[in-house]
Amino acid sequence: MISTPSLGYFGVVNRLIAYLREMIIVDFQGELTLEKVRELLAGDDSRDARTLLAKLVGEGKVEDMMLVLADCLLDSVKKALTDDVMREQMRMYIES
Repeated sequence: MISTPSLGYFGVVNRLIAYLREMIIVDFQGELTLEKVRELLAGDDSRDARTLLAKLVGEGKVEDMMLVLADCLLDSVKKALTDDVMREQMRMYIES
């Protein structure tokens, strides 16, 4: 006789997935400095590049920009990480 997982198992996995999706954070690796931003924007004469650089120079740091970006991107990341995507990744981890 083949054993099938009980509903309780799926309930626990679903709760774990919901918890992980709720607790996810967005962070950026590496250190981004004002000098690095200048280097990356060198040669970019677009209005956005000029405005961004002026704002960052005025603030004297890039940390606020990074926090705002991470916060704004969080909603998009949560929408992309559906229960099915999380479940698939969990299964891949289990089987590895």
